Amino acid sequence: MRMSNRGRLLVLSGPSGTGKSTVVRGLVQHSDRLRLSVSATTRSPRGYETEGVDYFFLAAEEFRRRIVDGEMLEYASYNGNYYGTPQDAVDAWLDEGYDVLLEIEVQGALQVKERRPDAILVFLVPPSMKEAEARLRGRGSEDDATVRARLAIAAGEIRQAIHYDYIVVNHTVEQAVEDIGAVLRAAHLSAEAMEGHLENLLAECPL
Repeated sequence: MRMSNRGRLLVLSGPSGTGKSTVVRGLVQHSDRLRLSVSATTRSPRGYETEGVDYFFLAAEEFRRRIVDGEMLEYASYNGNYYGTPQDAVDAWLDEGYDVLLEIEVQGALQVKERRPDAILVFLVPPSMKEAEARLRGRGSEDDATVRARLAIAAGEIRQAIHYDYIVVNHTVEQAVEDIGAVLRAAHLSAEAMEGHLENLLAECPL
């Protein structure tokens, strides 16, 4: 039974080859109380992408205005385009009692942690770097140089995992989903989250 009415903000990061996208799909399918945040970007939509589903597509001027006005929970610039998380949609879901999942890179995750100290940061890692390499090569879409470059980037990201609250090893998707779900359930039972229920109990006590 969930005693906290407000949802919790869950941030998931991890290097290439950890199976993040598959775990995210599993998390969303596993819980009807979890919503996946939609990022905003200034790049042009691709033919298969839908506004508000894949991204919120914004003009660069509008994106910069939102940064100045403090409306972006986190943001970064890649290849001349902005990417980030609009906080209004996230807060609307949290206020409705939904948990909100952000699948973002380390840079963005640390921004979220600074702005929202109560956010739960989870870093997903592979069982081994050999396994991560095998997963990358198994895609069949990247040459040897690209795989090696991704592994080098992964090493740098893994060094940042100490700034996260939890580290989950993706031995299997099912276990990773269960582990992250357990973290989220525990967060709803923290003393801070249960404060409202405690106050209700005390209000019922005879004077």
